[in-house]
Amino acid sequence: MSDMADRARAVVDAHRGDRGALLPVLHGLQAEFGYVDQALLPLVAKELNLSRADVHGVVSFYTDFRTEPAGRTVVKLCRAEACQSVGAERLVAHAEQVLGSKVGQTTADGSVTLEQVFCLGNCALGPAAQVDGRLHGNLDEAALDSIIAEAEAGKA
Repeated sequence: MSDMADRARAVVDAHRGDRGALLPVLHGLQAEFGYVDQALLPLVAKELNLSRADVHGVVSFYTDFRTEPAGRTVVKLCRAEACQSVGAERLVAHAEQVLGSKVGQTTADGSVTLEQVFCLGNCALGPAAQVDGRLHGNLDEAALDSIIAEAEAGKA
C-alpha cells in the first residue's frame, strides 16, 4: 500500500491548488490506477481536509468512477430513449447472457466490463455502444459479439 499511497499523494499534490480539487484528484487517481481504490479514500479526505463521507459520496455519485479494476475490455451500452426504441434493451439482455455478467459488473475472468450509459450522442445510429472508447452504431447481437471478440483478440 505504501507505493500506492505515495502515488496517490503525488496525484493529490498535483491538484491540491485546484479550485474544487476533489474531482480532479479522483479523476487523476482513476487515470493512475484504473479505478479509485476504496482504501485511498481516507488518504484523499485527510490530504484535502474533507470528511471521508464527502469523498465517498462523490465517488459513489458519479458513475464514471470505478471502485474496482475494469476488465481488459470495457463495453458501454447506450440505454437512452433513442437507442431503446431500436433495440437497446434486447442488446443489453444479449450481452448479459453471453458474457455471464450483469450491467455494472466484470466477467469472472476479468476480460470484459459491461456498463450502461444514457446517451453516447449517436442517437441516429442506435442501438449504440462504446467499446474501449471507440463508438459503434447500428448494432445487433452478432455485430456486438464480433466487436467484443475483436477487442479481446487484440489484447491476447
